[in-house]
Amino acid sequence: MSIEPIGLLTILVGCICVQLGYLIAAQTLVLATLFGSAAAILIGSANIQPAHLFLGFVAASTLTRNTELNATIGAARFPKPGFWLMSLLIYGVVTGLLMPRLLAGSTPIIPLGTSEYAETGSTVPLGPVSSNYTQALYLIGDFVCFTMIAAIASGQAGFVAITNALLAYAVGNALFAFIDLATYATGTQWLLGFMRNAQYTLHFEEAVSGLKRIVGSFTEASVFARSTLGVLGFTGTLWICGRRPFLTGTLALVSMALVILSTSSTGLAGTPIVLMILYITALMRLGIHLNRPFSSMLVLCAPLLALAAVLLVLLNYEAFGPARDYVDALIFNKAASDSGIERSSWNTFALQNFIDSYGIGVGLGTVRTSSFPIALLSNVGIPGLLFYLLFAWGAFVQRRGIAGSFPADVRLAARNACLGFIVGDSFAGATVDQGLLFYVFAGIACAEPERSMSDVPVRTL
Repeated sequence: MSIEPIGLLTILVGCICVQLGYLIAAQTLVLATLFGSAAAILIGSANIQPAHLFLGFVAASTLTRNTELNATIGAARFPKPGFWLMSLLIYGVVTGLLMPRLLAGSTPIIPLGTSEYAETGSTVPLGPVSSNYTQALYLIGDFVCFTMIAAIASGQAGFVAITNALLAYAVGNALFAFIDLATYATGTQWLLGFMRNAQYTLHFEEAVSGLKRIVGSFTEASVFARSTLGVLGFTGTLWICGRRPFLTGTLALVSMALVILSTSSTGLAGTPIVLMILYITALMRLGIHLNRPFSSMLVLCAPLLALAAVLLVLLNYEAFGPARDYVDALIFNKAASDSGIERSSWNTFALQNFIDSYGIGVGLGTVRTSSFPIALLSNVGIPGLLFYLLFAWGAFVQRRGIAGSFPADVRLAARNACLGFIVGDSFAGATVDQGLLFYVFAGIACAEPERSMSDVPVRTL
């Protein structure tokens, strides 16, 4: 085991935040999720990212307070969303330990982690893999993060603090994207070496059609695009609701441009879906009202702008040829590429694993996929899928508070952010774990601060 320099910095910042209080610690946790290509601690081939290490400091500063401790426990009570997430966690851990052993050798798998067989890049017989343990730890971290954020955001100060931290995350995500482009253009990518030390395969020097693949602070373009789809859903919804429109509108526009230019098929295919989610939100949530100019402008202009863009491309065949080639390479011809064929084979074997396990799943963290729904089915089966759907229903569908209030608008934005993450994961999700940031958004989507606050505007980052 070795502690990296960024790990020492994380520990130092964590100790300071414990002294400054649980709100500062929670906000710092949100920002720490930006460092997706960093390893704070290396344990063999396993990486502990700064955010997961920092989660311990948030727990130390939060769970020592009676009010927040009781709220954290309450977030996991039946029938709240946390209860179903806990059920998914328990089922996943149990199946991860038992199923690869009970069904050993019964079906070929594409292993997510290392197995007892040599790595050939092909299938191996079903059996225990190292990721059975690491994915269990990640899912435990997700559950702890979700319940603590839901508890912290149940108070006035906590709700505003987490909201501001998420806006700061959106700023940081765009900033790292521009830094990534600048260091690539100037040949100074070594400047980001301190945060690109994880023992993953990093793809920060690749280009497609002459465009640099934007990875920002993450490992590859698809991960950056997935994160930015969530940011687009969050900031776009806040803009629609008229919350800090200049800031949120600018962030939404920049995020949309970055995700389209990221050269990620995940981002390019997911952006229209997220934009449709935003349009439906504006249409159903706010409608057309003279006293709500932002939503009204979107409702009236979006279809016309979309139609105009399609006609412009069709009528100017030669001028938009490079743009069509760009879309063809990333989406329509993706399935025929080596990467597309490989990812398709992952999903094919994963679905066969689901069938061979009689719908139970072959265990959390056992197989690699390229789609989150298929990861759920193959790893934790129908029971795990049901637990997740019950969690999602309670977190994102159940209505809370008074529509149009500040908490309701932020919850709506957080829900759309999670939908953006799910869209990205459906195109390129390799595991059941959706990351700490997803569960930060899910936690604030479930928070009900109305019991302790009035309609408080977001004032600062």
